Amino acid sequence: MHVPGPTPIGAQIQIKGGLAKGGLAYTDAVGARAVQVFVGNPRGWKLTDGDPAQDAAFTAGCAERGVPSFVHTPYLVNVGSPTEATVERSIETIRHNLLRGARLGSLGVVVHAGSAVGEDRYDDALRQLHERLLPVLAALPDDGPRLLIEPTAGGGKSLAATVEDLGPYLAALEEHPLVGVCFDTCHVWAAGHDLSVPGGMTATLDALEATVGPGRLGLVHANDSLDECGSKRDRHTTIGAGTIGVEPFRELLAHPSVAGVPVVVETPSELDGSPSAGHARDIALLDSLRCTVEDVAAA
Repeated sequence: MHVPGPTPIGAQIQIKGGLAKGGLAYTDAVGARAVQVFVGNPRGWKLTDGDPAQDAAFTAGCAERGVPSFVHTPYLVNVGSPTEATVERSIETIRHNLLRGARLGSLGVVVHAGSAVGEDRYDDALRQLHERLLPVLAALPDDGPRLLIEPTAGGGKSLAATVEDLGPYLAALEEHPLVGVCFDTCHVWAAGHDLSVPGGMTATLDALEATVGPGRLGLVHANDSLDECGSKRDRHTTIGAGTIGVEPFRELLAHPSVAGVPVVVETPSELDGSPSAGHARDIALLDSLRCTVEDVAAA
């Protein structure tokens, strides 16, 4: 499900002061054409219903700006966990975030692929995905947000880190039509995909599409990395200031599977004392790379 028109580029926005009041002001300040938000504490389990007036204003503000929105679930979510309480909370949190995403008119809800945690639990963890997450997907309306699975950096007993890992993961979910993928450049780099060599990003995206099929890619997280390829460490940094470098992002934006798919940065937001200049800088850089790609294609 691609978004029509040029690839919209934006950021994980700050919402201090309210989802609409703070979030839309931040969107405008950094020039974001796509946004991602947390609708609760990203490092906690507490679920909040939000402020209906703020939600409505945010939804209207995004629509007026033509800005697609996405919700990111808290980092604690792990449906593959061996701890039943964690699985129950994870399912409840995913369901809640999907409902909030539907209220906000979001295109997708991002969830980390999770981990089996213990040794020799991979098959059991995939079985849990099938048994516990499929009923949540079955209850989704066809016009609601898709659940976007984001491979992790590969630490611990990750259920999906490389793009090839998404094959059995999606098979466990019976290739449900409302399941998509969120592709994070820092994560796949940490998992061992060398994006820095010429053609590396293209080959990785080719492998992603070959694994999950066309149209599954719903969102891109464009982040540089502080660590080396294969480090299994998830530490984002400003695009061009890390070990991935700038040119792979030009390849990213030129790839057919990314055409029209929103791209957001989760890089450091602060720069030179400004709380948002870092995001503004990275968005402008990606916009310039995208325009170069489009100019070449048009020539």
